[in-house]
Amino acid sequence: MSLHANQRAAIASVSVATILILLKGYASWTTGSAAVLGSFADTALDLIASLVTLYSVRLAVMPADRQHSFGHGKAEAIAAFFQVVLISLSAFWIIIHSVQQLIGGARPQQAEAGILVSVIALALTLLLVTYQRKVIEQTGSLAIGTDRVHYTSDLLLNAAVIAALLIERWAGIGGADAVAGIGIGLWLLFGAYSASRNAIDELMDREWPEERRRAFLEVANRHPELRGIHDLRTRTAGHRDFVQFHVWVDPDMTVGDAHRVMDEVEAQLNEDFPGVEILIHPDPAGHVDEGKEALA
Repeated sequence: MSLHANQRAAIASVSVATILILLKGYASWTTGSAAVLGSFADTALDLIASLVTLYSVRLAVMPADRQHSFGHGKAEAIAAFFQVVLISLSAFWIIIHSVQQLIGGARPQQAEAGILVSVIALALTLLLVTYQRKVIEQTGSLAIGTDRVHYTSDLLLNAAVIAALLIERWAGIGGADAVAGIGIGLWLLFGAYSASRNAIDELMDREWPEERRRAFLEVANRHPELRGIHDLRTRTAGHRDFVQFHVWVDPDMTVGDAHRVMDEVEAQLNEDFPGVEILIHPDPAGHVDEGKEALA
């Protein structure tokens, strides 16, 4: 069985992170640079996060079972939230270490090795995030999207390391390396905050964006035998979307005719919104459950 696109992207992330850990570990030990050490620590956490992502995307594509009748899609949101925690911890550690370096006046050594490793890391990371972007456009994976957040931040991180080492080595400006480390940490915190919002929205079953909800209702309302739609509820879990709603039909319509109408509405929606799992409940026209207000 061929691998899902999300799984291939996760394997690519693990592979790149492994290579970068080896390179940055050597550069950190050689140079003593705060920025390189921060970059190394961030990549180490990237590897852990990528391994979690690999597991989650494999779990998310598993079909529904008796214990998980809606599938396993939320495994991606859980993995994304776990990555946010790791990114935040990494950021705080980098900032603390960089401040200590700045106060102590430590200077990096053998800057050339750090620059070379960072250039290689920059190239590998750029290839990875380009590939991840294509996969996200294809699958909409939240876990891969969050994984891409911190790898995208790594592009800035590696560029900052190169700039800091160049300034320290050739411009002779002390503290540039530590300041770069602090900036990297703050950037990672911002990325973690941005990624956490998407993960929390999915875990909390946030409704689809209003524009998509309206488009869905427009398609559903095309059927001439519907008298209206109410109680629309939408949510997303990983790569799967779920929708349920009530429709008003002629009270004199037979059960067989109502079932036919539901099938026709669902077929049209599946054509315009492929892959969405749809649940429709018919009501006699004008009926609203007691104590509830009909919501579109």
